[in-house]
Amino acid sequence: MSLAEPAALPVAASAPPHLHILKRLSTRFKTSLPAYLLLLPSLIFLALFTYGAMGRVFIDALYQRATPKAPLRFVGLDNISAVLADPAFTGAVINNLVYAVGTAIPSIGLALLFALALARTNAVTSALRAALFLPVLIPMVAASALFLFIFLPNVGLLDYYIGRLLPVLPNWLGDSDIALYAIMVITIWKNAGYYMLFFLAGLQSVPEDVMEAAHLDGAGPWQRFRHITLPELKPTFLFVTVIAILNAVTQVDHVFVMTKGGPSNATNLVLFYIYQQAVEHYDIGKASAATLLTLAALMGLTALSFRTMANREGGA
Repeated sequence: MSLAEPAALPVAASAPPHLHILKRLSTRFKTSLPAYLLLLPSLIFLALFTYGAMGRVFIDALYQRATPKAPLRFVGLDNISAVLADPAFTGAVINNLVYAVGTAIPSIGLALLFALALARTNAVTSALRAALFLPVLIPMVAASALFLFIFLPNVGLLDYYIGRLLPVLPNWLGDSDIALYAIMVITIWKNAGYYMLFFLAGLQSVPEDVMEAAHLDGAGPWQRFRHITLPELKPTFLFVTVIAILNAVTQVDHVFVMTKGGPSNATNLVLFYIYQQAVEHYDIGKASAATLLTLAALMGLTALSFRTMANREGGA
């Protein structure tokens, strides 16, 4: 190149702006491609078995079939109206609300007590943590069979020990006044150890220097727990509460094994009601409408919890 010739500008500097954008996108795509390929199997399963299933439920809720072999007939929102007017669905919702509150509060309270008692790591607390977490590993069906043996009238373990103290014993699973509370016990027993793990992780975020400063200032254990530990555990409480309510709606194996919704629908929960409509009555439209209402309620609850957490973090 002679000295008289102007120096050539770099290609990137002389290229139009849209070429810069395309080149940047191409580079980012090549960099991210391996990650997307690794995620591809999970994305396919998520699309097919989660969002695809939700779309199918939405479509089925708008149609009705008079008999299993009859053609589908578009009925609009009639299925949803029928579900809302069904006393069995209303009863299942009320049972589920009682079940959710009755299992969430005791299991979260026990989980917090376990986490506070076992916060320090040593050989004993590690063994106790493993023992408390063990029920989580037992399948719900197997745990239900175990508790079915415990609740058996006259010959079960519960009647064997309480029978020495009381002359008349209730039929734990056969009395409509107490059957729902009896099946709550198994959920509390299984979930307390699981929620304990979240509280153990939450306790790690409590600043030790603040606790030591409060101790030096004369604050007692209860004052330190109330004014330092509890505020730091608020996000954990919110997260665990949402998980507990979701578990109360999605766990129904023990109802199948122990009561099948009885006696007199006293233990009929929403998911078991959906099963009855879909399998026993073959009313897919009504079952889909009930599923759609349940999904809407759970998504609203989840969105509200995330909004609350975001507001708290934004205000922190």
